[in-house]
Amino acid sequence: MRPLARTAAALALALAAWGASADDAGWLAYERGDLAAAAREYRAGAERGERLAQFNYAMMILRGETPGSAEAALAWLVKSAAQGYPQAQYALALLYERGSLVAKSLAEATAWFRRAAEQDHVEAQIALGTQYFLGRGAPHDETEACRWYERAAEGGDAGAQYLAASCYEHGYGGWPKDLDRALAWYVQAARGGDVAAREKAKALARR
Repeated sequence: MRPLARTAAALALALAAWGASADDAGWLAYERGDLAAAAREYRAGAERGERLAQFNYAMMILRGETPGSAEAALAWLVKSAAQGYPQAQYALALLYERGSLVAKSLAEATAWFRRAAEQDHVEAQIALGTQYFLGRGAPHDETEACRWYERAAEGGDAGAQYLAASCYEHGYGGWPKDLDRALAWYVQAARGGDVAAREKAKALARR
């Protein structure tokens, strides 16, 4: 697989949805399958400095849906991220984490995860928590990891709810051990479809 295709595949797995609005001409064109029109709209918006258009145009290039080089896609992605678009910040963090299109840097990945996480980007919050939990591109700090896991859990992510529950169950790194709160988060995760959380909730309730 070519490098650009590998990058697109990696981002496609992590970026389930693009940004769009009901009156977004580029998105409407994309939805009806007119990729050429969508690319024109997004490029025009990108050149006007619109961060959402910059992100979507970069993604179209990376997906091979419009002509363009990897360097051009990266440049638009960086512009969008620098303007504070959280989805672009998260995407850029993933590139640094994987060493795709940019030199691999876990510290840079952490920095971009943080920028997106601070804007309540749930996947970035989970990723940032994991950077701290593993001491990967950030100091090993289980308390800080649990803080970000709980913020993501509050955003409704079942996986993050499981992680927050684990923090309260085990008291990682000085995080307060609280079996009642652990049970509550396991129950929330189970309601969100996490099978392992359902079993953990049952076991914890018996305790």
